[in-house]
Amino acid sequence: MSRNAESTAFRSALEVIRAVEPRVADAIGAELTDQRESLKLIASENYASPATLLAMGNWFSDKYAEGTVGRRFYAGCQNVDTVEALAAEHARELFGAAHAYVQPHSGIDANLVAFWAVLADRVESPALKKAQVRQVNDLTEADWFALRRELGNQRMLGMSLDAGGHLTHGFRPNISGKMFDQRSYGTDPATGLIDYDRVAEAAREFKPLILVGGYSAYPRKVNFRILREIADSVGATFMVDMAHFAGLVAGKVFTGDFDPVPHAHIVTTTTHKSLRGPRGGMVLCQPELADQVDRGCPMVLGGPLPHVMAAKAVALAEARRPEFADYAQRIVDNAQALAEGLSRRGAKLVTGGTDNHLVLIDVSGYGLTGRQAEQALLDSGIVTNRNSVPQDPNGAWYTSGIRIGTPALTTRGLGTAEMDQTAELIHTVLTQTTAGANADGTPSKAKYTLDPALADKISRQATDLLAPHPLYPGIDLS
Repeated sequence: MSRNAESTAFRSALEVIRAVEPRVADAIGAELTDQRESLKLIASENYASPATLLAMGNWFSDKYAEGTVGRRFYAGCQNVDTVEALAAEHARELFGAAHAYVQPHSGIDANLVAFWAVLADRVESPALKKAQVRQVNDLTEADWFALRRELGNQRMLGMSLDAGGHLTHGFRPNISGKMFDQRSYGTDPATGLIDYDRVAEAAREFKPLILVGGYSAYPRKVNFRILREIADSVGATFMVDMAHFAGLVAGKVFTGDFDPVPHAHIVTTTTHKSLRGPRGGMVLCQPELADQVDRGCPMVLGGPLPHVMAAKAVALAEARRPEFADYAQRIVDNAQALAEGLSRRGAKLVTGGTDNHLVLIDVSGYGLTGRQAEQALLDSGIVTNRNSVPQDPNGAWYTSGIRIGTPALTTRGLGTAEMDQTAELIHTVLTQTTAGANADGTPSKAKYTLDPALADKISRQATDLLAPHPLYPGIDLS
């Protein structure tokens, strides 16, 4: 698409929106301005291409399409079939997967589909045995009653939240923590790394139905071959949530033991983050789980979003291009340069560095909580998110860490030299921020002090750093 065409497309879209609700059009334009001017370092965010964005804004949004390709509960879905089949084809080819299901609306939805697919495939209640059925759609009310009774005893073993795991891996605030009896494996207190011997020991003791690999805040590679061997040793289904690092798998930065697809029974992912697509989810699986996975809607999903599946097809097609592999490698190069720059300036990093797209800073070394650091950085034009660190004394709300990632800045074209400058900006803000106190004089985990003049200076420097790398340079809304 030419730059003139991009500008025309988005400018025209905003004119149409403005005629109905100008405040929405203003907010859309303001969001583009904010993203252009901020150093976006949230590890789970990226910038989708104009083609991907435009694929979501069309009349596919008007279609109901429950079911799967060729087996819909609504008539007139032939065009939805086309885009869903294309997205699944691109996903299979990109990841070398036997089967791909592209309907999940989010990563959480993808995980729910995976959990229920495994349960439906593996749970053998007396009622199921008597009825001689295995397909979810064939279960009677009596079957479901027996199944629900047994679900309370199902077990999941996944990475602990403070070690870098995710809420959807069996933790109480999420439905997965209510579906499963969950236990966590952590990391070595000295190194912050996964201790596979301890994972194996926990699996032997706990005997989980599902062993979950994957993370949202672990800055190192994971050996999925070893985890599959552990799962096999206890008869568990091995599931990997690769939402954060899917782009590194797609770009062949993670291969062999570090590519989850050849090793896992079932793999879930988002399609945004490092994959640089629309917000949504996806499930890849071995053939024996395909039928159950394809029942995600109506099992746990609402109607598929055809306009988002169209955008997934576009983004996955982009990821199959040779230049995506170069992009994926630059993500890791930039993350390692950012980690090195921070470490050289005295920042304390969980595991001492990174092998992937993210860096986890323990900001207690600056005398701050994660919440204080997050807000001070935001005041200075640097967008991050607070995150727990292993054995975090401040819990999951205030935290002691800041998680930063490089997918978005790499999309903008920043390189390793700019990562060192970014490290300097982050370090300056954190060293110049002091923890505040509550009204009664006790230390506050939220309040902080940062000279507004310094915050403004850093914000201008961040904008200057981004200036040679404009965001969506082909889009002019003026």
